[in-house]
Amino acid sequence: MHLAVQEKLFSALSLGALELRNRVVMAPLTRLRADDDGVPTALQVEHYAQRASLGMIIAEGTWPVREGRTWTGQPGIETQSHIDGWRQVTDAVHAAGGTIVLQIMHGGRISHGLLTGTGRVVAPSAIAAPGEIRTPEGKQEHPVPHALEAEEIPEIVEGFAQAAENAITAGFDGVQVHGANGYLLHQFTSPVSNQRQDSYGGTPENRARLSVEVTRAVAEAIGAERTSIRLSPQHGIQGALEPDDADALATYTALAEGLAPLNLAFIDVLSADLSGELVQTIRRVSGAPLVGNSGFGVVTTREEASVLLAEETVDAVAVGRAALANPDLLRRWEEGLEENQARPEAFYAGGARGYTDYPAWQG
Repeated sequence: MHLAVQEKLFSALSLGALELRNRVVMAPLTRLRADDDGVPTALQVEHYAQRASLGMIIAEGTWPVREGRTWTGQPGIETQSHIDGWRQVTDAVHAAGGTIVLQIMHGGRISHGLLTGTGRVVAPSAIAAPGEIRTPEGKQEHPVPHALEAEEIPEIVEGFAQAAENAITAGFDGVQVHGANGYLLHQFTSPVSNQRQDSYGGTPENRARLSVEVTRAVAEAIGAERTSIRLSPQHGIQGALEPDDADALATYTALAEGLAPLNLAFIDVLSADLSGELVQTIRRVSGAPLVGNSGFGVVTTREEASVLLAEETVDAVAVGRAALANPDLLRRWEEGLEENQARPEAFYAGGARGYTDYPAWQG
């Protein structure tokens, strides 16, 4: 591969207030290593510090309020204990020269009353998600959620904003709003999971409204230069479906129009077609730099990342499994070294196995 193409991958990049030493970004990867109260552990400190050579780490989906929790072992950013636990992570990453932002994720209906602490789950409409959820009492079918009343929605927005302030207190360089992958904000975006007929449903603009309001509130709380949002348009996951191409384009155009005045640090899009009309419309209309991830469960290669940058499809590349399996991924890509392979059977196993025990290159 031409040297100039490779050099762009390893060149510095400014995204708002975030300074990246290279354009390889660690995608948010939930691995359920927090304690039962959602407090990050020493394992997470080690895991993230090991990967600090990447241009930026986007830490795993973290609940803003207990009702937004999706799994046991998922971290939170609601309490002082959460803040103190995350401070250990951010201090370690910064000591190693890294940049780290926190993804704030409200699971909405992808949860269970046994997990949320309120005995209910919430969503735009009273439509259960497909499939099952893992609870402290074993796997159970997703319950029918409580359809949020209009007067309850400001509390959702405030929860994200407070969580963002807590993240900055914990030492994070910025925050990412999780608007993707079938969780609460994506549930509002989808015309299948959102059957509302008020100002938060019915039209593309209305379905995009909550994602815009949450992102605006976070930007006002911590500064737009430290704020981003992750989207996964037409991802087709967890029942948050967007089957109609024209409707999806209208919805995400409206979302991007709502985000444009904020001047966000970046937008992070997960899509198998990063160069396609839908993703590039989001990029153009929002005016924000684009961090691109080429697919859920797909192993991003160095060659693919280099081409995406050389063709100016993205401004930086988010990498999942390769970053998980290789604590020294940047060195391996720079020097053309063989990579460790991810071990999916250990993704959620708990403990060091498949988390902090992937070896760095010897030699």
